[in-house]
Amino acid sequence: MKYTKEIFDILSRGGFISQNSLIDKRSHYYDAIEDDFEAYQQYFAGIGLLLEAGNGYFYFSRSETKVDLQDKLQRLALWIDRVDFLKTFNSTFAPGFTFRKSNILEQFSADIELKEKVARLYTDVKTNEEKIDKLVGDLERIGFVELENELDGTYRVTSAFHYIEEFLDCITITDTDTDRP
Repeated sequence: MKYTKEIFDILSRGGFISQNSLIDKRSHYYDAIEDDFEAYQQYFAGIGLLLEAGNGYFYFSRSETKVDLQDKLQRLALWIDRVDFLKTFNSTFAPGFTFRKSNILEQFSADIELKEKVARLYTDVKTNEEKIDKLVGDLERIGFVELENELDGTYRVTSAFHYIEEFLDCITITDTDTDRP
């Protein structure tokens, strides 16, 4: 097994290793895991980590206590607004999609709904530009996007974005209002 330290370093911080990564090293890590998935799974299980495979990506999960699970759900709830914002920006925002921060900022002038949604993101940050910088930084840190072209600031959405999409697709909101007929 190759790259166990490098894989651990990425995944243990909540990151993802995607099949369509633009970073050559991460592509090699993905291929290595895919070629010997069971061996990697057993290796990381020995230190209490569950190596999971998604739709074109790998990540770690852990058995959670109830308190840890509630905290994790609160953090994931933040992603509901973020993904809603990104899908409002462009409904085709998904793995393989490319964008620039400037594309998002330009769209503010013509889209009132986008302006309303960005107001709910990062309430501790004042300007829309800072909010977009922080959003893209979070997306990049976790591995949902990667910088494709440093010169023009183009980002590409990775396969790991499926993780949050699939998670959000599983959420069912039920109407508990019993006064309705």
